[in-house]
Amino acid sequence: MTVWQWASPARQQQGTLADYLAIARFDHATKHVFVVPGVLLAYLLRGVHATSLVQSIALGLVTVLLVASANYVINEWLDRDCDRFHPTKAHRSAVQRELRGGIVLLEWGILLAMGVACASLDSRTMYFIAIVFGLQGIIYNVAPLRAKDIAYLDVISESVNNPIRLIIGWIMIDPTTLPPGSLILMYWAGGAFLMAAKRLSEYREIAGSHGKDVLARYRASFAAYSDISLTISCFVYALSAVFFLAVFLIKYRIEYLLTVPVIIALFAYYMIAAMKPASCAQKPEKLFREPGLIGLVMLLAATFLLLSFVNIPILGSLTFQQYISIR
Repeated sequence: MTVWQWASPARQQQGTLADYLAIARFDHATKHVFVVPGVLLAYLLRGVHATSLVQSIALGLVTVLLVASANYVINEWLDRDCDRFHPTKAHRSAVQRELRGGIVLLEWGILLAMGVACASLDSRTMYFIAIVFGLQGIIYNVAPLRAKDIAYLDVISESVNNPIRLIIGWIMIDPTTLPPGSLILMYWAGGAFLMAAKRLSEYREIAGSHGKDVLARYRASFAAYSDISLTISCFVYALSAVFFLAVFLIKYRIEYLLTVPVIIALFAYYMIAAMKPASCAQKPEKLFREPGLIGLVMLLAATFLLLSFVNIPILGSLTFQQYISIR
């Protein structure tokens, strides 16, 4: 199959309501699972400080869903001419159908306004984070900034969505504080690992079968990448994530250190998956279909919950200077 067979040569069919809804990617809601650790950690470490817990959680979930969908709308619209060079994204509605820019802009504005409005009903902190979330979509997608076209900055910029989701989950429980800096940086680096692994998988598949020139036409940042540079960046982001995780665990609950082997296994599993043809890493919203990955996530969740209530005093000795005596 040639690249020109991935998409229709011209958009002749007018878009329907379903096409406009499709570019909002409501089916990507599974990505918002990254909100859950923020909720759990805020509850365990801070306790409930929200005036109305049920209302705060509901408003927070609606906020993250609507603002993320607003970002997806401008993503698909502004990428429509580049996505036709991608084997699966070429089938997106914005590529295959004739959509009207005015309607797309209105859809983006409505989704963003509704998301920010829901955030404002919850707390000032949620309102501020919702605005940051919306601005991230503009910085990442809209020229002249368009961070997605700059190598490495594309990963760093896109992965900001990860700590934003963490913070929104935290604020649902405690709008008076933000998560510790080490936790935010861990989430950011972990998200960068996921995004770099996604690009590595795309590079290996598309550049290997159709050449790097085609890949660069899909996304300009790929012109500066190589198989080696993307692989190394994955290791850098993974090591950074584990480092910041260790800082957080030692400071806030050292028992959680015992979850680190499972977390390392998750990084390793994901890296292996990214190396496979037609990898699930290219479609993070479909990761729930990976039984091995889900098994590791469930093991991590079980270990985390167990260690939340079991104290292991001997682990405290790891925070003191100790030397092994040979006499």
